[in-house]
Order: sequence, then structure tokens, then C-alpha cells
Amino acid sequence: MSSTFGTLYRVTTFGESHCKGVGAIVDGCPAGLELTEADIQTQLTRRRPGQSTLTTPRDEADQVTIYSGTEFGKTLGTPIMLLVNNKDQRPGDYGEMSKIPRPSHADYTYQMKYGNRASSGGGRSSARESIGRVAAGAIAEKWLKETFGVEIVACVSSVGDIVASEIDPLGLTREQVDATLIRCPDRGLADKMIDRVHQTLEKKDSIGGVVTCVCRNVPVGWGEPVFDKLEAKLAQAMMSLPATKGFEIGSGFSGTCLNGSQHNDVFVQKEGRLGTLTNHSGGVQGGISNGEPILFRVAFKPVATIGLAQETVDFDGHPVTLEAKGRHDPCVVPRAVPIVETMTALALMDLALRQQARG
Repeated sequence: MSSTFGTLYRVTTFGESHCKGVGAIVDGCPAGLELTEADIQTQLTRRRPGQSTLTTPRDEADQVTIYSGTEFGKTLGTPIMLLVNNKDQRPGDYGEMSKIPRPSHADYTYQMKYGNRASSGGGRSSARESIGRVAAGAIAEKWLKETFGVEIVACVSSVGDIVASEIDPLGLTREQVDATLIRCPDRGLADKMIDRVHQTLEKKDSIGGVVTCVCRNVPVGWGEPVFDKLEAKLAQAMMSLPATKGFEIGSGFSGTCLNGSQHNDVFVQKEGRLGTLTNHSGGVQGGISNGEPILFRVAFKPVATIGLAQETVDFDGHPVTLEAKGRHDPCVVPRAVPIVETMTALALMDLALRQQARG
């Protein structure tokens, strides 16, 4: 099922960018977890459009409603249905695009695959689909925190060629991240990033960036051998997000410049357990968590929908000039931060339940 993620904690998302609503069905959440809409809303509010001058002006409150799976504020162990209504729909903004495949968008591939597509705002390929993931992931975050003390924090570490290389992810908090509009905890570079996004927006263009994520207090032993390695599930989770173009964990591509003697994480005694002196592995060895912080980065491309005129062709191959009228983010990374966090929680919770099932 292409819209379902997970094995024991299974999440199926539904809805298109300009239909009546979007959401998710969550199956496999343990019973007895205290859960209300307020537990989910925080991350949805961080993801919502229209929250600053750096995001799309589409005005959506993204208020979530729990339709099933809870009673008296606690989960029942039965499927949880989560729904967010679309209120600021403008399918008319995309009228002329129904006959033109937007450059680097999914219009052409969806049309060729299905012989049909939702032409308004990209349908399922729109970032609005991520609402269901965020809502389901917020539940997973709460369960992971209460059950194991797991903390998941992401931040913007680069926009274009502006790179915040001095961020210390081990002590990073969401309060530090949310202190700037761009969600970069380096205040000096955050201002430069914000200026760059505003300049890009004035040109009717878009720009990409990188989100860095750290997961703390993950127990040793999560992750399955071979095909369902922890980093493989994280990579799948991240690369399933709209606009992602790269994933690296630990030392990532820079680790290829080191010798084994430099890259190996030597074991030491840490607070009554074995730990590693360095963390080039990013908290994962052999596809299984080793107790160190899990650290990874996700690359997001410039948004495909831009207002700048582009010379392209329509579906019949006739040359056209396209100037997109739909609302779009000039840079997705500020809103991608809670999406990365919650998608990480989905992957980790599923692997945690699989480890618990081993007895």
C-alpha cells in the first residue's frame, strides 16, 4: 500500500491539497496512552502554512480532530482516525496548469502513471499530504518520550550556501530552534538565511536547504538486520517526504575522506555501559541503535512551483510560458523541521514495538 508506512505502528495518510480534508488512520498504537487533540496540535501548528513571511500565504489553521480510537482522553488500542479540514482552497489558481506539466513537479509522472491526476496544487504530491504524517508522528513522539525518554529535535542547518556548521545538536532544544523564523539556532546565521529567503521570494524564485535531526536516549537494540536497518527505515521515511533529495547519517559523505583509523568509533565505559568515544556512526552500527545519539541530515531541493516565468511545453508538446499563480513556499526547510521530527518518530516507534515484540 503506497500510502501506508510501518509494520506494527501503521500509518495510512489520505487527502489531496485542495480536497475537503487531509489526515491519517493510525493502527497499532498501544492502549492507555493519554491523548487529546492538544497533544497533536503543537506540531501541526509548527508545520502550518501562513505562519511567517518565509512561508506560503495559504491561510490554514490546520486544526486536528480525533474521530476514533480514544475514550476519556486515552487510546483504546483501536484505529485512530485524525482529520484536518482544508478551508483555504483555491483550485482556480491552477486552471491553466491543468494542461501544463510544471517543471520538476510530479504533474507529468502522475499523469503518465495513472492516466489522471489532481491538477489543483499537486494533489497527493503536495506537501499538504504531510499533515497526516505529522499528526500520526506527534502521537508516536508522545509514546516514545513517555515510554523511553526519547527526544527528537530537528533544526535548519543550511539555506542555499549559508551553512550553520557550529550547531551542537546534542544540547539542542525546540525552544532554541523556534527562537528564529527560519528555525536555525545560530542567531547570526539565521538572520542571513532569512534575508536570503526574502531576496529569493522577491525574485519569484525558490531556494533549498538542509535539516539536521538528533534523536537522544534511544535504547540499544532498535533496528532489524539487513533490509530493515534503523538507518534504512529513517532513509525511507525521509526520502518519502516531498522535496527531499538527500539523506546522510553520522559522518555521511564526509566520512569517505577519512581513514578507518580516523573514522572508527572506539568503545569506552560510559555510566555503567559501553559507549563510543566519537559518533561517526551516527548512533547506528550494523543497522541497530548503539545507545549514542542518532544524528542525520536531510537535503531539501528548491520548491518546484515558482512565480518566475519559465519556458516549457504543455502536455501536447507545444511551447508555452508558465508563470505559476498558486501559493508556494520560497523555502520549505522552516516548515520541514516538524515534519522531519514526526516522520522520525514514526520510524522509531515502529522499530521500538518490533523490539518489544521479541520479548
